[in-house]
Formats: sequence, C-alpha cells, structure tokens
Amino acid sequence: MMTFQNTAKVFAMAAVTVLASASFAAAEQGGRYWTPADGQQVQHRAHARQHVAKPAKRKQDAFAHMKNSAAPKEREHHLILQVNTNDAPAMNLALNNAMNVAQYYKDAGEKVKIEVVTFGPGLHMLRDDTSPVRARIEEMALSTPEISFKACGNTQEKMKKAENKDIPIVRQAEIVKSGVVRVMELQEMGWTYVKP
Repeated sequence: MMTFQNTAKVFAMAAVTVLASASFAAAEQGGRYWTPADGQQVQHRAHARQHVAKPAKRKQDAFAHMKNSAAPKEREHHLILQVNTNDAPAMNLALNNAMNVAQYYKDAGEKVKIEVVTFGPGLHMLRDDTSPVRARIEEMALSTPEISFKACGNTQEKMKKAENKDIPIVRQAEIVKSGVVRVMELQEMGWTYVKP
C-alpha cells in the first residue's frame, strides 16, 4: 500500500525524468535555452551530455575543433605614414620606417599593408620633377609591394595653379582627392597612424 509520501516521491521522480528528457531534447535541437536570470540565450548545460550519447563522433568533433582552433590565424596589420613637409631627411625617415615595418612582419610570417600618404609640401616626395627620393620609391615599389604611395590631389591642383604648369606624380603613386581625408578614412577603418 502506497503512502502519501511514497506517492509524492514517485511524482517528483517522474517530474525530474520529464524535465531531464525535455532538456536533452532541447539540447539535441540546438543546444540552447533561456536563462531565467537575464533572458539571454546561452549554450545548454545538457549540451555537454551529448558527448556521452555518441562518444566516437563527439570525440572526433572535439579533436577537429581543437585542431582548428590551435591553428594560427594569419593576421594582417595596417600602417599609415604621413609626409607633409618638403624635407628629404623626413621623407627618408618615412621610407625607412615603411621598410622596417614591412621586414618585421615578413620575418614574423604576418601580412602588412603600409600606405605613405603625402599632402601639402610633402607632395614633393611624390613629384616626378622634384622628389629627392624618387629612385628609392621606384626600387621599393618593385621589391616591397606591401608599401603603397598616395598623393593628395588637392595639393597637386594648388601647386598647378601656383606654378602655372602640370605637376607630374611618380608612376608608383596613386592620386587621391584629399590626403588628409585618406588618412582619416584609413584610421576610421582601424589603420595605425604614424607621422615620422
């Protein structure tokens, strides 16, 4: 004969069994549940028990995940070097910095992109007729493609009006509308800015 206490125990055990079954079913359907504390969807605790249900497959999946997460992810670094003075030592310093950074990441086995952005008097660095570092830029463009050069179109136009002639830019450089805006846009995309 069942007493009230025994009946209550049986019902309690049945409720626990139903809840556990529902919990495992939820885990099988996506392994997620809603936490009562904050309402955020998180991985179900029962998800870990799935490994018991299918040990061989789960073990293979676990090893595959560990192998993939252990593989180094290739990073790419981004650097802006600004030149805005018509000063040969400053130009050479910017080129030295660019080469040093490129070599550092090459040795580390990581990718890097470097932009040398010129505007104002610094445009002379990329002027085909006045650049004191033109030969070096030509050499770098061939040996180090991760370094690129940008010339300010606004400055080029102002120099054209002031000198009453076309302002030729070295063929290794690309003209952008505004050097300052180019620096801003690259920084907004997360590039590191350095003024040598």
